[in-house]
Amino acid sequence: MVDESEVTASEIARLAGVGRAAVSNWRKRFTDFPQPVGGTDTSPRFRSAEILSWLEDQGKLGTESARELVWQRLATSGSDPVVDRVAAAGEYLAGRHPTTTLDKRTRDSLDALAADGGAEPAFDELCGRFVASNWRTMAVTPPDLARLMTDLVAPLAGSVFDPACGLGTLLRTAARTKAGIHAAGQEVDPSLARLAVAGLAFGGAESAIETGDSLRADAFPDLRADAVVCNPPFNDRNWGAEELAYDQRWAFGLPPKGESELAWVQHCLAHLRPGGRAVVLMPPAAASRRSGRPIRAELLRRGAVRAIVQLPAGAAPPLGLSLQLWVLEQPAEQAPDTRVLFVDGTAGLPQRIDDIGWRALRERVDPVWESFLADPAAVAEEPGRHTVRPVIDLLDDEVDLTPARYLRPATELDIAALRTTQRSFAKLLDDLAELLPDVQPTHMDTGPKATVSIAELQRSGAVSVRQQAGRLEVQTGGDGLPVYTARDVISGEPPSGRIPAGTEHTAVLPGDVLVPTVLTRAVALVVTEPGAALGPHVQLLRPDPDQIDSWFLAGFLRSRDSLRFASTMSGTHRVDVRRVEVPRVPIAEQRKYAAAFELLARFDATLSRASNLGHDLTRSLNDGLAAGALAPTGRPSQKPAT
Repeated sequence: MVDESEVTASEIARLAGVGRAAVSNWRKRFTDFPQPVGGTDTSPRFRSAEILSWLEDQGKLGTESARELVWQRLATSGSDPVVDRVAAAGEYLAGRHPTTTLDKRTRDSLDALAADGGAEPAFDELCGRFVASNWRTMAVTPPDLARLMTDLVAPLAGSVFDPACGLGTLLRTAARTKAGIHAAGQEVDPSLARLAVAGLAFGGAESAIETGDSLRADAFPDLRADAVVCNPPFNDRNWGAEELAYDQRWAFGLPPKGESELAWVQHCLAHLRPGGRAVVLMPPAAASRRSGRPIRAELLRRGAVRAIVQLPAGAAPPLGLSLQLWVLEQPAEQAPDTRVLFVDGTAGLPQRIDDIGWRALRERVDPVWESFLADPAAVAEEPGRHTVRPVIDLLDDEVDLTPARYLRPATELDIAALRTTQRSFAKLLDDLAELLPDVQPTHMDTGPKATVSIAELQRSGAVSVRQQAGRLEVQTGGDGLPVYTARDVISGEPPSGRIPAGTEHTAVLPGDVLVPTVLTRAVALVVTEPGAALGPHVQLLRPDPDQIDSWFLAGFLRSRDSLRFASTMSGTHRVDVRRVEVPRVPIAEQRKYAAAFELLARFDATLSRASNLGHDLTRSLNDGLAAGALAPTGRPSQKPAT
């Protein structure tokens, strides 16, 4: 394992705000430049403390590199875990005494960063760096989703509780929304709990954050909060079903072992005062699993379910799923309301939040929720978007709470949705024009071009090649860890496969290059999103970024010339990527090609999205014209205003 107090030449370049070539030049020019302490001749590693001292002595740490300097100091100094040092930085920036010692240089760097943009933004930036470097073990609630969840429990007053608070994102959002809120939370990781405490200190909110497993060791057994917000862990089969079988929190039924989400739902309700409201982020399967049917039925009978909101994919990790918000209420003594609001935030819109935008989603959710709170009986159904159903209609054999099940198809053309689709299509067409790289003819000599096989790169350590070891039972859809299948790589789509959490697997990291073992055309996918596993029939190439650029490698793997290294059978190609050869060029030259290859990949993906959206738009316009909902103007076609 590499000592975390070491840095690479690329990291030194980021610290100084220069290119990697400048670092190589300094090593040659300055005799006092620190000597490598590890790595290889082509990718040396240096002791961080020596590098930081040398850069400061040489005056090569300007204001532009202050942020990188702070992060490197936190990430590479001391023996404490990085998260503890980030928490200590938050405590220091918030004016509290750090519980982990920070040296003077680190404190001075934090002061400079705070003076440049403010103490709280400085802390948020450091938290962001920490999350980005630990994405495989963390699922952070995005800020826009945190605001939506907080607004759904509004009006806020008194206390807000988050039993799985993580970094405290939901509690901080609530504290910013309403002054004087008492924020209570529990987090199983003590270091993340410290980060939550530090973050809440900036707003001056009164807070109580405890550590421990909320389900097994409830730190707030007597708390009855005014509101609860929670983004709990999904698909956790080790949540304590056996040992908690007789727990008093299961007022709506004993959660099955495979229904950890329904345990969290009841835990949240148990911590609400009568009439208090909770919003819990849930996987879509929790609304329809047969094993959870008795608990869902009891929740409905007793008036604990107020609304189910279907979110677009990408709203929160796992990004490939269309998650749901369950709006719950601890029934008061009077007769519970017998109606439930169902909102589909995806119907008639693009399926991913990046295409829809949070503003458009809020315009669909907020007005109908406010109307429902004012008078559930007065909410008019809008086919394809929202409906209000009496509980008695929901208590059938399945007790399925999926919104789409209760929404009647739109019989009239949704003009607003049509305009949104038109604008999305027009934007994609505009994006296409910017995605073709600027190229020029070359004077190719007639001699052979120096190449190197991936097998040679593998032997030198520049690239590692992996495949999933052992049998992996991959399912399509549902809960669990996302898995890249061969079909996903060929189509360029997000991972569609799923395996149960805890299954032994090969993790896929950003920068990895994936290639199917069998294909009909040359394809290679550069991974940009974290949190997935490698599926069967897919080869993974992991380049050393200091030697081989991922997009450079993928670009040559995507070329038709790469197929000459594959064996052909019945119109398909069985690919052993180790035989493929790529040009032997310096990393700086690679990156020029990589930029062009990346643009072309984005162009291809955008072209596919434009094609799919164009087909949807064609059908909508054709149906509207045929049904009489639209009429031709006789004017030349115009692009809709954005």
